[in-house]
Amino acid sequence: MTQIRKQLHYTSSDRLQERAVIVGVKLPTVSDFEFGESLDELASLAASAEASVVARVTQVRARIDPTFFIGKGKVEETKEAIGKTSANLVICDEQLSPAQVRNLERQLETKVIDRGALILDIFGRRATTKEARVQVEMAQLEYLLPRLTKQWVHLSKQVGGIGTRGPGETQLESDRRLTRKRISVLADRLKDIDKEREVQRRRRREFFNVCLVGYTNAGKSTLFNALTNEKVWAENMLFCTLDSTSRAMKVGNGRKIIFTDTVGFIRKLPHQLVASFRATLDEVRFADLLLHVIDFSHPNYLKHAQVVGEVLNEIGAGDVRMIKVFNKMDRSPEAYLEFGQIVAPEADKFFVSATKRIGLDLLIKRIAAIAEDRKVRPGGKESLDGQKSGIDSR
Repeated sequence: MTQIRKQLHYTSSDRLQERAVIVGVKLPTVSDFEFGESLDELASLAASAEASVVARVTQVRARIDPTFFIGKGKVEETKEAIGKTSANLVICDEQLSPAQVRNLERQLETKVIDRGALILDIFGRRATTKEARVQVEMAQLEYLLPRLTKQWVHLSKQVGGIGTRGPGETQLESDRRLTRKRISVLADRLKDIDKEREVQRRRRREFFNVCLVGYTNAGKSTLFNALTNEKVWAENMLFCTLDSTSRAMKVGNGRKIIFTDTVGFIRKLPHQLVASFRATLDEVRFADLLLHVIDFSHPNYLKHAQVVGEVLNEIGAGDVRMIKVFNKMDRSPEAYLEFGQIVAPEADKFFVSATKRIGLDLLIKRIAAIAEDRKVRPGGKESLDGQKSGIDSR
């Protein structure tokens, strides 16, 4: 199992600075703008994983090449780019099959990963709590399991010699068995986490629960801090928040509301992460109200909002009542403050700046009004004032 864990993307203090070539394929259904933005986002993800992007290789194709992801000519171009830039990593902007990774690594003679593996690496780096570590390791092992053929192809022969001849277990079979066993252990731990979360949700049923959701780096943690007067970690980087953080606040006529900050979403999010973070994402599914935080300064904010909507539907939260909060309006090319103040509240759309605290008063009043409209659940004691639910972001 020790050998298998070496394949996981954990932070190491002595790891070399990786120089990456990013590779993308533009399909007919993708616009030039979306394709360029996706590669820019991939470069930002690489930077979040402390890799330096030294070159880009792109190709326009009708379909993905089943053998190499890109055509043979582009494989040679990528190999030349590796030589010129001394790159030691290739990152592809789509999920690769185990065979594609194996074929590319043979041709390029360097490590090859896909976007999903990169995101898993970032999650592994940012996971600071026990709960997050369990969830990330589970996702990493689920991702790694079908790729063990690539990792251990050179060890897939039975060991010979005195005392070892005859039927036996190959290294590959052993690794798969140990990986499945570890996944089973982690699955049991996730069940315990789910039970703990359920206990916390029961304690909060009498309160009005508001979850902040949105595309990664939309400013959820900054807005959370502004609404709750907290100081959770908020940086201008992708996946700053992994662990959900909850705070109880009194608004309006003293009604207690619990705000919860959650992990950000992104396009092409590995399904293993969605599955393993189910306990955390249940905070979203069982919320009374969602604040969908949208980076209004981003040129493709509508697409980001669409991605978030798709993930919400995937986790069963598509029908939860929602307020759309268009954040970073102070950085938008147009002034929407007056529109946001006068028109948007009636449509549950608000234009705000969390950093400059613009438009927050109206947003809080709207949240308080919705909370008052909801019938208060009986039973329980209001004992969560200022108490953390679950774990803090770091």
